[in-house]
Amino acid sequence: MTWIKIPLQIMYQVYICTQYIYEVNMKAVQFSTFGNPDVLQIVDIAMPHVGPRQVRIQVRAAGINASDWKKRQGLLDPILPQTMGYEAAGIVDEVGEGVTNIKLGDRVFGFCTNSAAQAEYAVLTYYSHMPASLDFPSAAALPVIIETAARVLDQLDVVDGTCLLINGASGNIGAAAIQLALVRGARVIGIASPEKCEYIRSLGAEPVSYGPNMTRNVLDLVPSGVDRVLDVAGNGVLPELISLAAKARNVITISDLIGAQTHNVRFSKGDDGRALYILAQIDSLIEAGKFSAPAVQCFPLTKVAKAHHIGETGQALGKLILTIDPCSTLVSNGTNTPSTEYIA
Repeated sequence: MTWIKIPLQIMYQVYICTQYIYEVNMKAVQFSTFGNPDVLQIVDIAMPHVGPRQVRIQVRAAGINASDWKKRQGLLDPILPQTMGYEAAGIVDEVGEGVTNIKLGDRVFGFCTNSAAQAEYAVLTYYSHMPASLDFPSAAALPVIIETAARVLDQLDVVDGTCLLINGASGNIGAAAIQLALVRGARVIGIASPEKCEYIRSLGAEPVSYGPNMTRNVLDLVPSGVDRVLDVAGNGVLPELISLAAKARNVITISDLIGAQTHNVRFSKGDDGRALYILAQIDSLIEAGKFSAPAVQCFPLTKVAKAHHIGETGQALGKLILTIDPCSTLVSNGTNTPSTEYIA
């Protein structure tokens, strides 16, 4: 028998052509009516393909965010049916024209701009190589939180010497903002519940507890007030935050749209421009010990309804992640060595 060696690239092109000739389906999260988590289904939909400068991944993990259940409740987009998910990590299996720094088999993470990341395959428009020390769930937890944190720090012009106050500092975005602000040389004061203050301190910020003495406690640390304020919590304290920063223009909220309109505070959202550069920078920060990925709580794709319920009811033990591998239903410690706490 004579064996013929076929170059990998030719085999890949044959594989891609057969996918176009024969429609190939994949499993994905979808809902066809608005409502509670029970409307979420795992359905067969057509496998997506890349456009210019895009990559497709075999999804290993996809993030869940509050915007997902807002979509499911009909608060964002009225069109039905809808797929789910904006962030994912996985292995590249298709590369678009113009992609120069990513090849087949690379481990990448990033944004799926058509909201279809919670699936077996997803097309990423903005992406980077995964941080080398992270597993797939921890990498999938990063895109939304680090982009949001970097974007608002840019908008607040946080630089070396800035005194930044973060309201809601112990959440995923707040914790990311603390670490990225410290990298810039800022002094950071973080407001959180009393039981989270030691966590805030461990990240390098000065903690202040929620409560009637919040303003006074901040002024005890900085008698002249702070330079900038980021409101992550959206808990109705914008007037107090404005007083601490002297002017409304020194405050940004990502959670309190009505309060922002009432008090003339800027409300930051992705339409204001994305800080996508942080995807490529986060690896070096992690390797230098200047940034720690959040804890994650993982569920298999088929348990997406349970994950939504836990997130909406405030019971999450970390950033919620859907995994394609059914063996990864655990709470990860953010490294390639998983912790041993399993999700039922």
